[in-house]
Amino acid sequence: MNSDVVTVLTALGLYAAVVISPGPNFALISRLAMSGARSTAVGATFGFAIAATFYAVLTMAGLALFLAKVGWLASLMQIAGGCYLVYLGLMAWLSGKPDTAKQGVPPVEKGSVLRGLRVGMIVNLSNPKGIAFFIGLYAVAVPPETGLLAKLAILVGGFLIEIIWYSLVTALLSRRQAKAVYDRFAQWIERAIGTVLAGFGIRLIAEKI
Repeated sequence: MNSDVVTVLTALGLYAAVVISPGPNFALISRLAMSGARSTAVGATFGFAIAATFYAVLTMAGLALFLAKVGWLASLMQIAGGCYLVYLGLMAWLSGKPDTAKQGVPPVEKGSVLRGLRVGMIVNLSNPKGIAFFIGLYAVAVPPETGLLAKLAILVGGFLIEIIWYSLVTALLSRRQAKAVYDRFAQWIERAIGTVLAGFGIRLIAEKI
């Protein structure tokens, strides 16, 4: 098998394993899909993919290594990203309060593809661990002699993996059965997901304080 083909398959396999693993992106998409904000979840999915591809391009161009070495900038990005995740967690808690749940008040993110796109990009771009991931991924799986077409295939493949995985999660969790569960336990689901988002955010902040 051609070495570039092996490189592409290896890189995308590792990429898929990381994307599928639970994290703040999964928590955010789950919340949006179950609460009925499907269009916002679609926007967030593309936001994740665009931000991840941006970091991948930086890494392939050699710029991500420079950013990773600028300590104060990386720290600032991580603290900002942590604060934003804490904010999203608090919003989830507030939308799950008994008084708002009973009145049918929707989550603040509901109903906007553009808002979802913005949230998805902010969550991914404000997490400097994305840079560390791509630097590590390409150091291990993508040799310097890898051809341009193979690198483009990795970029396109990574983008599609993000879109396919989070679209699948959105489709499954926005089904009628999932929506019925959400409608019944909205308060606790919102609080649980809000706690997860805030927990990720606090961890990011704590690492730099």
